[in-house]
Amino acid sequence: MTEIRTPRLLLRRWLPDDDLAPLADIQADPAVMRYVGDGDPRSLDETAEDIERWEEEWDDEGFGLFAVELLGPGELIGAVGLYVPDAPAPVAGHIGIQWRLGRAFWGQGYASEAAHASLEFALQDRGIDRVVAVTAEGDTSSAKVLEKLGMDFTGEAGGSRLYAIDLTEYQG
Repeated sequence: MTEIRTPRLLLRRWLPDDDLAPLADIQADPAVMRYVGDGDPRSLDETAEDIERWEEEWDDEGFGLFAVELLGPGELIGAVGLYVPDAPAPVAGHIGIQWRLGRAFWGQGYASEAAHASLEFALQDRGIDRVVAVTAEGDTSSAKVLEKLGMDFTGEAGGSRLYAIDLTEYQG
């Protein structure tokens, strides 16, 4: 089982029986989902499909979105990790990074901490040398996290802002 510990977080594979209800609560929040996919909140069934898809990506690709929990209390706070975007065209098929955290955990540095660990995992454990990211126009919080990670703005496509990082030059 793939696990990464940071000073405050545990990034791990999904435990559907334990993680479904708390992730469904997170993904039911319109504010959390505003910039994810089509922007609509996700139902319990859709969240179950997400977890199943992420676990399949782990099995097929050797990477995926981690379940993110707080060390100590073990509370699930969201999902962070690697995926292969299918759009917009300039990043389709590349390896991307994304996250979604419960609103109660915003503004505390958790997204940066978990995303940093995901980039290190990409480089050190999976030998991935380039990672991309997509943010929606107006998603300034995610853009700030990407900039903290050292990702460079590379352009716009379809109402999205595109970022990338060459991990061979990653300073962490």
